[in-house]
Amino acid sequence: MSGLTRHTLATAITVTSVLSAAAYADTSATALEPVVVVAPATSDVLTVSTDPRAPRQPIPAHDGADLLKNIPGFSVIRKGGTDGDPVFRGMAASRLNILLDGEMILGGCGMRMDPPTAYVFPEAYDEVVVLKGPQSVKYGAGSSAGVVLFERDAPDFSASAVHGDVSLLAGSADRNDQVAQIEAGSELGYVRLNGTRSDANNYEDGDGNEVHSAYTRWSTNAAVGWTPSSDTRIELSGARSDGEARYGDRTMDGVAFDRSNAGLSFEQTNISPLVNKVEGRIYRNYVDHVMDNYSLRDVSGMYMVSNPDRETKGAALAATLDIAERTQLDIGIDAQRNDHSLRKAGDKMEPNIDSLTRVDDMRFESNGVYAELDHQYTAGSSVHMGLRVNKDEAEDLRSGKDTSGMTDRNTLTSAFLRYEHQLDSVHRLYAGLGHAERAADYWERSKLPAASVNMMGMRVEGTASTFDINPEKTTQLDIGLIHRDDKLQASVSAFYAKHNDYILIETLPDVSVYASNARNIDATTYGLEADSSLRFASNWTSNATLAWVHGSNDSDSEALGQMPPLEGRLGINYDSGRWSSGALWRLVSDQNRVAEGTGNIVGQDIGKTGGFNVFSVNAGYRAMDDLLLTAGIDNLFDVTYAEHISRSGANISGYEQTTRINEPGRTLWLKMQWSFR
Repeated sequence: MSGLTRHTLATAITVTSVLSAAAYADTSATALEPVVVVAPATSDVLTVSTDPRAPRQPIPAHDGADLLKNIPGFSVIRKGGTDGDPVFRGMAASRLNILLDGEMILGGCGMRMDPPTAYVFPEAYDEVVVLKGPQSVKYGAGSSAGVVLFERDAPDFSASAVHGDVSLLAGSADRNDQVAQIEAGSELGYVRLNGTRSDANNYEDGDGNEVHSAYTRWSTNAAVGWTPSSDTRIELSGARSDGEARYGDRTMDGVAFDRSNAGLSFEQTNISPLVNKVEGRIYRNYVDHVMDNYSLRDVSGMYMVSNPDRETKGAALAATLDIAERTQLDIGIDAQRNDHSLRKAGDKMEPNIDSLTRVDDMRFESNGVYAELDHQYTAGSSVHMGLRVNKDEAEDLRSGKDTSGMTDRNTLTSAFLRYEHQLDSVHRLYAGLGHAERAADYWERSKLPAASVNMMGMRVEGTASTFDINPEKTTQLDIGLIHRDDKLQASVSAFYAKHNDYILIETLPDVSVYASNARNIDATTYGLEADSSLRFASNWTSNATLAWVHGSNDSDSEALGQMPPLEGRLGINYDSGRWSSGALWRLVSDQNRVAEGTGNIVGQDIGKTGGFNVFSVNAGYRAMDDLLLTAGIDNLFDVTYAEHISRSGANISGYEQTTRINEPGRTLWLKMQWSFR
């Protein structure tokens, strides 16, 4: 059914919970992870952990945002078939820190064609961890919404000197993925090699209309490790990736996403009774991104090309101290510098991009120091606190702006205090207060509201600049309850946040060309997430999730833009050990609280939306202990729908223009995974 109301969604969630509770009273089975993941559950206080290699529904992820959208509280701003921007609790972009093996990577495109998650290939990692809210200071400044960690485990060769994983996926729209990883080593060291490739053509929405959305992505990773003892590890790593992507929301496509990486890390444990661990890393990430309007679509008017790049260099040093029997202190320092440059052209003939000159436009530096303490009480309760101070600096290298040559310096403070109380053997209650400060990022500082169009149809930028906009400050309360036993795993978390100097992006009325502005406002957001997984009979599991967020622009007395609507998921799974099957019902309410033309650096509100629901099914067969086959049908009833926070559809020759970028219609997929140990 379409146009689903909040009342209907709440009723469905409530009925499922009641049925689950009734079944819970009559069973004593042990809970197991489902073969196909439909909604990763809370694993610890304010923490969600998931295996990025596990098959999941909707169709297994090909980039970072595609994986995160399965976690309650996350949404994705759709642009095309790939490279969507993740949104958590209504917060997007720099409010959500993304780290790859402890390293920061930042995109180059001024219109967010390549967010950090565009350079993430999920199956190249062993674990993805989401930390909700400003409840840690170890992972950089400004993470008011939270932190996402894509992590690789240290190899273990105790059972075998060589092991690896291979997976193949085929699906609708000619989707085909290949992933391979091999690790070889001994107690003295190891070598790890990884490669991924994902390719798809344009998909069709539920009405059979083709969406300009095809893409190709590939990545390679290599690492060499030296482990002279069980307590010492030194690793040298490198990565290279590239791709191309068609976008249905704009006048250009991405024809290059070239990323190169080099990193060196070390870890030493069990140093002394006081010093439990010391670890450090240095790294360099470089992205060279090209977009144009002629390589992947028919040219309309002038040829246009833009080639931004960004180099990010970073270093970090941290130590874990056992200062008492039940008290642990993490201390650390970190530094980061990134330089952004741009070259672009527009002409009646195809430009020669190699003949263009790069011009540096902004430079950023950040240096931080932090301390985070954890104390465990004898009854299982605990207290956690942390403090971080960052010196942040940004320099405007552009010419012809009213801020040209300006250096903006800020001292940013982040802190939190959280208490966790173990009520009994299965219930844990927590409450935490956190504060995060975030300086404006490249996209927010580069908004150019003053613009016009010359005789050749090209945008002429004015001198106005938002470079020196105030830092954003968020203070947030997080509370929640976790239940864990052999049959039922459930959690509920709620938050309330006050945002001072929230950086709002708004479109401006301009008869000649699209223009946007960044300005500071005061805002309030609050909401909740809930999830449950119940083993209600032998081989049978049910799960339910709920996510809701409410945002207000207090300065203008209106809704805060780009807030996703109420969403719930209901699932049921059967797993005999050899065969498995499951169904997922995703229910999304309407969204009537909008502020058209306002939002974040990724997108602004287009208007109100009605609700929708999507039903999907999956099945699996474990042919051998190390060979798993899974398959699924997403959007079984071929519903035509678009996410509320989707980008608006562009007028592209050969394609029907839509208000938003419609989601894929009925999608079939088949995945094979083989592991050897």
